[in-house]
Amino acid sequence: MKKSFDVIWSETAEKDLISIIEFIAEDNPAKANEIYLSIKKKAARLYTYPERSRIVPELQDQGIMQYRELIIPPWRIMYRVSEKNVYVLTVLDARQNVEDVLLKRLIGSKL
Repeated sequence: MKKSFDVIWSETAEKDLISIIEFIAEDNPAKANEIYLSIKKKAARLYTYPERSRIVPELQDQGIMQYRELIIPPWRIMYRVSEKNVYVLTVLDARQNVEDVLLKRLIGSKL
């Protein structure tokens, strides 16, 4: 029997996705909608076997193993699994340097 997980989007991930879609919509609203639906649909599939995706390589190199990613070219959806939940944490362009983006976010959050 398959385990079932709830897929929960963080506010940051939602903002990331909206920014991507708004940027694409400037030139092609129909394509933006298509991409939005595709990303949401594929991320929703994480409700079964979320561990099937790879560990984020840049974090794995640092010994951080709890974050995984779903690749939907050219985007990377990063998430973590905790108990019966899959937390979608961010959506990044795969052409970006993940370490730089995460560092900027950590510095900008002013913990």
